[in-house]
Amino acid sequence: MSLAIKIPEVGESITEVTVATWLKQDGDYVETDEIIAELESDKATFELPAEAAGVLRIKAQEGDVLEIGALLAEIDTDAKAPESSAPVADTAPANAKEPNSSGPIKTGEVHDMKVPTVGESITEVTLGSWMKSDGDFVLLDEEIAEIESDKATFELPAEATGILRIVAQEGDVLEIGALICKIEIAEGVPEKAQATPAAPTNSVSSDASASYAAGHPSPAAGKILEEKGMSSQDVKGTGVGGRVTKEDAMNAQPKPTGTPQASPEIQEIKIAGAREETRKKMSSLRKTVARRLVSVKNDTAMLTTFNEVDMKPIMDLRKKYKEAFKEKHGVGLGFMSFFTKACCTALLEWPAVNASIDGEEMVYHDYCDISIAVSAPKGLVVPVIRNAESLSFKQVESEVIRLATKARDNKLSIEEMTGGTFTITNGGVFGSMLSTPIINAPQSAILGMHNIVQRPMVIDGEVVVRPIMYVALSYDHRIIDGRESVSFLVRVKQLLEDPARLMLEV
Repeated sequence: MSLAIKIPEVGESITEVTVATWLKQDGDYVETDEIIAELESDKATFELPAEAAGVLRIKAQEGDVLEIGALLAEIDTDAKAPESSAPVADTAPANAKEPNSSGPIKTGEVHDMKVPTVGESITEVTLGSWMKSDGDFVLLDEEIAEIESDKATFELPAEATGILRIVAQEGDVLEIGALICKIEIAEGVPEKAQATPAAPTNSVSSDASASYAAGHPSPAAGKILEEKGMSSQDVKGTGVGGRVTKEDAMNAQPKPTGTPQASPEIQEIKIAGAREETRKKMSSLRKTVARRLVSVKNDTAMLTTFNEVDMKPIMDLRKKYKEAFKEKHGVGLGFMSFFTKACCTALLEWPAVNASIDGEEMVYHDYCDISIAVSAPKGLVVPVIRNAESLSFKQVESEVIRLATKARDNKLSIEEMTGGTFTITNGGVFGSMLSTPIINAPQSAILGMHNIVQRPMVIDGEVVVRPIMYVALSYDHRIIDGRESVSFLVRVKQLLEDPARLMLEV
């Protein structure tokens, strides 16, 4: 019987995903709930487990963009799992069994090798490279693989003498105690291994290991070097046998590509400089975000209105109470809680700004789920603060820290990034003075914060210097009129310039 594996529903408003990576190959036998692939949406990356045990038949390739419910693969559930005791004579190398030699004799026992404990607080490792191939005859304590943690790279010795059966592949991330390979225990040594004197064997083995590892980057190091546009040959490896480790790659600096050449015969001064180009394939997440942003620009009547906010009252309030606030609540008092609370008050007064369009209907929300834009390693993400209108300043600040930390660690769930009704983005942390932010569909408006600059202002007929922030509200003119957008922004300005109004709800 063949079981169809289809793209599951992964979150509200997500209609398609990209096949990022296959963790299993076509024809592999998989167990129920074993992770077989990684899928990417425009908001997160998640793993896909096998729904049954059987032989995997892949129908979609890496990079394919599939709609929810599309066929991804099939599993032949009638196929039986390969037995560890299956005849090995047909697949074993010739040196493991020769008719006219006193070769090894298999005992029928199979030893499972698992990822060992490699240090305190280390819960997983990456399989860097195999020094032996599947089916090779290995000796007890012979080095068969390299594994690496986030702190070091180290070699894995064989725990028995016999024929190696590889289970985990290079690049796999394994938890401590996970199965890495099996050894079919055998008595005796192949004739070729016996013919080699002991002393030269150590020397040759050492040289071979060194020549294999020298200049060869670990998977993590290779990725970092690729991002820097560098080759592993440009980096001196400090790992085992000269292997390039993650730390080597992080510390590596690109070499200058050229120096000015002076020529006494040429009067014109020529300045030599690097003219190299680096091409990097767009990630599935980046392509999806780009497509969605262009769609928003094309499908909405987007308009932006601006205002300025005198930040002195908030800055004075923070200066006066920030130490007491942090001592009592354990979190700092930032600007985001003031802006979030001010926006919630204004959204409840001007519900169109908190609404969205669904087909031919306008959907109004009596709650405020505020999305906050966070710059994460894989791109911009917008986790959501639920029911922000009912939260205290302390609760808002705690949620901002929690969600921002998870975003930067790539640990946000789909649920934490869906369902927002209004978005706040702060380009000011990067130095932006003014911008026209793009709406986060299907929402109808987004507020842009910017940097705070000392500017001359006329107050009560006198010119004074005040800390001013420009704020921008981009909105969908199909659902929000000019009166509503401008009034909303003026109300936000009023609440920020007189924060007592937030406490008194006036």
